[in-house]
Amino acid sequence: MSPSPSSADVPANGPGATEAPLRLVLAEDSVLLREGLVRLFDEAGFDCVAAYGDADALLAEVDRLRPDVAVLDVRMPPTFRDEGVRAALELRRRLPGIGILLLSQYVEATYAHELLAAGSGGLGYLLKDRVASLDELQDAVLRIHAGGTVLDPQVVRELLARRTDPLARLTPRERDVLGLMAEGRTNVSIASRLVIGVGAVEKNVTAIFQKLGLDDSGTDHRRVLAVLAFLRH
Repeated sequence: MSPSPSSADVPANGPGATEAPLRLVLAEDSVLLREGLVRLFDEAGFDCVAAYGDADALLAEVDRLRPDVAVLDVRMPPTFRDEGVRAALELRRRLPGIGILLLSQYVEATYAHELLAAGSGGLGYLLKDRVASLDELQDAVLRIHAGGTVLDPQVVRELLARRTDPLARLTPRERDVLGLMAEGRTNVSIASRLVIGVGAVEKNVTAIFQKLGLDDSGTDHRRVLAVLAFLRH
């Protein structure tokens, strides 16, 4: 755990503000980024009361800390899949009024949709590389705390694509591979039919799973789920 320095006498919302600063908690596995965000939030006038390297550590203390907003990476230890989203959903269950800001390096449309579907406001999803200024980050936190929704435009585009046709993101080759998967063919059979190598088929199958938001959960058969998506659309 890396608690931030106290900023009790820093104005919360600009010069002249007298109210107590918003209390933030942060979960980010990259040490450099975590410490950098703590400093940025402090400069923005927020009180980052604690920062953690994984979601479990945050969840273990959040009931005691009672923060206003939680800032979470999407992929964190131990599996680097969806720990941040799972933690966000649990936070909303425990503290219904808490604001949630997901900061991710990637657009995870499946996870964004899941989180948005579970709440009515006070949510944000921004891409780390596209946050252009401290003012932008400060504004996002304030809007989320006020009950608003803050989404990176790229996240919005991905969500709209998901709502219309999840197969629209597939390349023509990936569609060919998925169509042959729907016929029950193995990778070897698909390679023979398309006159490509088995390795190329495997790469296309992996891309199909990623674009359809089918992560390896260990409990679902992704090949079957991909075929079902193909048949539905």
